Amino acid sequence: MTGNQPTQPVDNKLELIDIQKNYENQPLLRGISFSLGTGETICLLGASGSGKTTLLRIIAGLDTPDFGMVTWNGINLVSTPSHLRNFGFVFQDYALFPHLDVYENVAFGLKMKTWLQDEVEIRVTEVLSLVDMKGFIHRKVTDLSGGEQQRVALARALAPRPKLLMFDEPLGALDRALREDLLDQLRGILKRTEIPALYVTHDQEEAFTIADRVLMLEGGRIMREGTPSDVWAHPGSAWAAEFLGLGKVIDGNCKSRAVKSNGWKVITAFGIVDIRCHHKHKTGDKIHLLVRPKQTREGNIFRGSVADVVFQQDQFKVILDQGLYFYFQSAPKIGQMVEVKAKVDCLE
Repeated sequence: MTGNQPTQPVDNKLELIDIQKNYENQPLLRGISFSLGTGETICLLGASGSGKTTLLRIIAGLDTPDFGMVTWNGINLVSTPSHLRNFGFVFQDYALFPHLDVYENVAFGLKMKTWLQDEVEIRVTEVLSLVDMKGFIHRKVTDLSGGEQQRVALARALAPRPKLLMFDEPLGALDRALREDLLDQLRGILKRTEIPALYVTHDQEEAFTIADRVLMLEGGRIMREGTPSDVWAHPGSAWAAEFLGLGKVIDGNCKSRAVKSNGWKVITAFGIVDIRCHHKHKTGDKIHLLVRPKQTREGNIFRGSVADVVFQQDQFKVILDQGLYFYFQSAPKIGQMVEVKAKVDCLE
């Protein structure tokens, strides 16, 4: 194999079909199905134990499913060894070789694939330039910062021209400012190379920054799938809304149809609210509602006494005595009675 490989075909497609996996008689993955195409980045978003890393290991060929298929362009890969899949993997702990310099770390996979030396040198220079690390080519990796090491790890994954890139919490060990900078760079690199990518994280800001589509996992199932903007606007369930921190989830009971909103009047512990809802409900049904924290000119009115005020960047998170919270541009006093108009969404 040499570096003079043909450009990847535009119809590359990874597909997972009903992937199931158990561990000690407990289900880890329960019927996972989705597809990923050229130039697309999907983020697997969920808490620890939701099945994200297990799913990556199955795609990489480091683990096997109990049921289901992993296909690439329609070919089942379940029995294909990891080293023959040509998928790149970037880890949180970088997994660099400490005794090798930057060049040797990036060149390692190419030499294992028996690339010619002049082709190795050209490719290493290309990918180090791509990740803005060309000037570090002979530096020891142990002398690099965390962000620089992660760039080298990315260059090493890119070097063999992988068909697919996978990232397992790659920025979890970095501080916020550096993480945001690397996220922007990584998104640009993925768009330029058009390599399909799977990105695992528990951080919603990372997920929404990097992803074209977000798959929210809980208990080994995909609970919500969509574009970042769609998932944010329509979380779909109480679990998703709470995980994303979209506002306060409250319970309610359908009282009667609301003519004004073409929805329902709902009885809650905070009073009767008027909501629009496209779900099929009947009088007396218990439903979950999301009280959005952003104040609006029109919406349901909530009143309460200020229990706490927390400064967050350019606004104040104001927590009321009954547990609801809203964002204010200026800070009210503790104990002050306030009145807020806010949007209320029906979750299910």
